[in-house]
Amino acid sequence: MAVHDNFLINLSVLYRNTQKYFDRVLAKYDIGSGQLLFLLLIYENDGITMQEITRRSEVDKGTTTKSISRLIEQGYVEARVDEKDRRVRHLHTAGPASRIMADIYDYRARCRGILGDGCDFAAFEAMLAQVTDNSRKGLSERSPLEEVRIGAFTKLTMRDVPGKTACRIDLAGCCFRCPWCNKKDLVFLPEKKEYISPETVMEFLKKRMGILDAVVVSGGEPLVQDGLLPLLEMIKEMGYPVYLETCGYEPQRLKEAIDRGLVDHVAMDVKNSRELYARTVGVNESSLDHARIEEAVNILRDGDVPYEFRTTLIHEFHDEDSLMALAQSLHGAKKWVLRNYMETDGVIQPGFTPFETDEAENLCRKLQKTVPNCILQKE
Repeated sequence: MAVHDNFLINLSVLYRNTQKYFDRVLAKYDIGSGQLLFLLLIYENDGITMQEITRRSEVDKGTTTKSISRLIEQGYVEARVDEKDRRVRHLHTAGPASRIMADIYDYRARCRGILGDGCDFAAFEAMLAQVTDNSRKGLSERSPLEEVRIGAFTKLTMRDVPGKTACRIDLAGCCFRCPWCNKKDLVFLPEKKEYISPETVMEFLKKRMGILDAVVVSGGEPLVQDGLLPLLEMIKEMGYPVYLETCGYEPQRLKEAIDRGLVDHVAMDVKNSRELYARTVGVNESSLDHARIEEAVNILRDGDVPYEFRTTLIHEFHDEDSLMALAQSLHGAKKWVLRNYMETDGVIQPGFTPFETDEAENLCRKLQKTVPNCILQKE
C-alpha cells in the first residue's frame, strides 16, 4: 500500500505538521499550538466561561484548565468573577493578546493557503466538517461517568458513617420536592449550577485509598441518574464500602445495585404514611406511585444488604396517627431511625417546626411496639 493511500498515516502527518507549523510561528510569543484554540475562543467570545470552552472545544477539562492557566500566567488572558455567582469565572483577553491577534489570524490564513494548494479547499472543508461530525457520532466512546452530575462533594465527614472516616458525594437532581428539604440547590438546580467533575472525585478517591473508610453516595436522589451504577462500580473497584442514601423511588435500579454487589449499606428515607406521602414530598397525589416506595421497602426488608429506614419528624406533616400507620408499613424492619427536623439556610421552604425532645421520645417508645428496632437519633 502506497503511503499516500494510508488514511491513518495521512491523518497523523496532517495533524503533526499543522501542530509543528503553529509551534514554530508562535514561538516568539511563547505560545504553543495547544494554546491557540483556547486563545481564539476567548478572544472571539469575550466573557466565555471555562465550562463553555470545554464544551465548544471538545477538549477534556484537565487540558483546558492547564492551557488557560498558562495563558493567564503569561498575561494573555484574565479571569473575572461573576458579580451574581462567585463560583463562575469569565475569561477575557488582556492587553498583550490584542497586540498579537492580527498576526495569529494571518498565520492561520497562511496555513489554510498552504494546505489548500492545488485542491478545492472549500469542498475539502465541507467534507472535513462532515467527517468530523461522523467521528463524534461513531467514534467517540462515551465515558461511563458522562451521565453523572455531582452537585456537592465533601472530602471528609465523621458523621455520616458512625465510627468511620468517609467522604460524601451528593448527586444533583431529585424526583421529589420535599418542602422541608435542606438541599434546595440539589433539587431546583440553579441555572448557573456548576457540577463537580466525576474524574476529579475519582482521582481524589484513588489518592485516599487506605485512608478513608467509606464513601457515602447521596443527593438529591442518586438513583435517578443513569450514570450511578458505573460510578458505584468504579468506587467499589478501589475497595471502598459504599453507603447509599435514597428515597427509594427507583426500586429497580436499587435492586440492580444491590444484586451487583455495588452497595454495602442502604439508608432509605420513608417520609410518612401512605395518605400523607404526596404532601410530605411536595408532589401531586395523582403523580405519586406509592407502589414504588413499597417495592423499595420490600427489597431492603427481604434482602441481605444491611439497611436502615429513616424518617424526619416535622410537626406540620406528622402526628401520632400518621407515624403509627407508617410503622405498620415497616413492620419487621431491622432498623428505623427517627430524626428531628433541623432547619438550615438551604431549606426549600423555611418555617417548619421540630418535635419537642420529650414528645419525640414518647412517640419513639410507642412506635417500638410495632417496630422494636425504632430509635431516636440524638444530635
